[in-house]
Amino acid sequence: MTLVALESLSFGLGRMAAAAAETGHRLCLLTGDRSVYRHELATLPPDALTVVDVDTRDPSATRRALAAVPDVAGLINTTDTWSVPAAELAASSGLPGPAPDAVRLLRDKSRVRALLHARGLSRSTAVRLTGGRPGAGEVLRRVGLPAVLKDSAGTSSRNVWIVHDEESLHRALDEAAQQPLMGSLFAEAFLAGPLYSAETLSWDGTTRLLGVLSRQTSREPAVREEAAAFPVALPDDEAPGHEAPDDEPGDGHGGARNDGGRRGIERWAGRVLHAAGHHRGFAHVEFILTAHGPELVEINRRIGGALVGEVLCRSLGTNVYTAMMEEALGRRPGLMDAPLDRTGPAYGFVLVHADRPGVLKGWHGLGELAAFPGSVQWYPTREPGETLAHVTDQRGCTGIVLAEAATAELAQHRAWSAATRVRPIVVGGA
Repeated sequence: MTLVALESLSFGLGRMAAAAAETGHRLCLLTGDRSVYRHELATLPPDALTVVDVDTRDPSATRRALAAVPDVAGLINTTDTWSVPAAELAASSGLPGPAPDAVRLLRDKSRVRALLHARGLSRSTAVRLTGGRPGAGEVLRRVGLPAVLKDSAGTSSRNVWIVHDEESLHRALDEAAQQPLMGSLFAEAFLAGPLYSAETLSWDGTTRLLGVLSRQTSREPAVREEAAAFPVALPDDEAPGHEAPDDEPGDGHGGARNDGGRRGIERWAGRVLHAAGHHRGFAHVEFILTAHGPELVEINRRIGGALVGEVLCRSLGTNVYTAMMEEALGRRPGLMDAPLDRTGPAYGFVLVHADRPGVLKGWHGLGELAAFPGSVQWYPTREPGETLAHVTDQRGCTGIVLAEAATAELAQHRAWSAATRVRPIVVGGA
């Protein structure tokens, strides 16, 4: 039998193929662009999985390609862009999968924000905008400043504007009106505090926290993620003896009391996912740990991107992608109940961005990485000869430096020190 992946994150195919084999199945990837997976495909044996080239943005072509795959047992999707098409395709093909309407809700960040605000799980609501200067009054009246403007279906940190005054608000609205958005423009309150993500697995309403990932973002005007580390060392409780009961809806600030600890984050993430209609599978729940507790940034109904899946596997001592295969088969994942081995190393990784548009010729410094502590590894996301048209979001990432250590803090320091030696060589452009 075959488990079919409708596109995938750039990294993780090897783990997915091994997990499919563990469940007694073979992995098949439907993709419109093999180059996205060049690193994974180059390191895998030729017979590790089947790759089918098809225009995955064409629903009819994708449906025909799926129908041509023999003995399909389940359909997998680990991306935001193809999450709704995958849910629709699974439903029309009689395969296990989430309800398409539930997936559509999670793909609309403004709807999720408004829903959670109505249920007392977010301080801010969402204000839909038409772009251009007429929307400024709505932002000032209903959200206030500072605020964040973004695409309701955006990915990879694209089309995000942080505005602190009326001048930057007008400028952002003008810029947004010129951009091709995947969804619609909306505004929400700016959240002050460090950024994290809760990596979770759910089944029939129960959510398990696999760990928390720290995330470092760039200075403005670029809006992109620069680095991450896992697992963050959180206390079991922020203030023992003062927990909120599990059925407490919230404190009006996006979560229950003392949700800064590990168990509090797990309870908070479970409430947020349940309210948003996500009851099965992985979720990558980005949040700001504010002075009032966790506040949602967004929910991605998938395993985390970049090297998040890899560090989960390494740090927890298990192939977490097996749970993905079991979910696709309609089975309760064993990872929901298995003891988590938290004795593995911690990991940090840094995204190496180009500093200007142009053609990538290669990198300086890759030969120096072996001298750094932490078993440093290089994961390229681009290859020489590619044109880099955008460098202010994740599209400007050319590769990732990964390092390990006893703690996430030390792993992050090691990865950062090594990444400072790697410099993309870009020619041409502006």
